[in-house]
Amino acid sequence: MNMVATTMRPGLDVLVSGISEIVGRGLVARETAFAVADLLRDRLPGLDVLTPEERLGTPDRYTSHLLHAQDEFSIVAVVWRPDQYTVIHDHVSWCTFGILSGIEHETLYRDMGDHLVEIGRAGNRPGEVSGFAPPGDIHMVRNTSDEVGVSLHVYGADVGKLGSSVRRVYELPVR
Repeated sequence: MNMVATTMRPGLDVLVSGISEIVGRGLVARETAFAVADLLRDRLPGLDVLTPEERLGTPDRYTSHLLHAQDEFSIVAVVWRPDQYTVIHDHVSWCTFGILSGIEHETLYRDMGDHLVEIGRAGNRPGEVSGFAPPGDIHMVRNTSDEVGVSLHVYGADVGKLGSSVRRVYELPVR
């Protein structure tokens, strides 16, 4: 097992052991995402999982901080300044996320072959947790609050090795 872990941060050791136990059950991706979401609801760490400097973000785009990575899963903190957003994308694996600050506004899409159709929206607020698994995970995320947003993401892949959790970026028109 390949494992890369940064210095343990407040609350991270409990998450790593809990997620390891869940992943070890060998559940299907969707069930794993939901089980990890349940764990995250009970054990969502505070903003002190990041240093004050890490919580500042950067002016030009959202930033990601890899907090833990091993073959089976990774934990990433994402910092979003107001109005920063992702491209429309999907993922290589299941994902669970919890909001520590800010509002992560998520727009969901369906791929129709030659265009995308918006199929839903959600404004995820501090303390809220959600999970999903491909297929059907095409989305764009934006911090719609006036404060710096921080969210914790757990991916069912080693993003340290992969470099990203993104499988595909969508540049199709939205109708």
